[in-house]
Amino acid sequence: MAAIGRKRAKANRFARIAGQVRGIGRMVEDDRYCIDVLHQIHAVKAALARAESEVLKDHATCCVAEAIASGDADEQRAKFTELVELFDKAKR
Repeated sequence: MAAIGRKRAKANRFARIAGQVRGIGRMVEDDRYCIDVLHQIHAVKAALARAESEVLKDHATCCVAEAIASGDADEQRAKFTELVELFDKAKR
């Protein structure tokens, strides 16, 4: 898939997630059953996890790969540090 297509697919994915979140807000306003709201929250979390994975894959195949190919040790170290910090945040 071309870069433009991947970008559009990611934007569409986030638009769907935003729609799901707005739907949860409407469910709360409508006093919907808590378990139904929780199911939708779980669906949003799963969708965000998939989106996060796609963005991470893009980062690895583009930004990190470019740093490795550049041969620039400082750039390589910077990209590695970014990933380590990201994974540290994910553990919290």
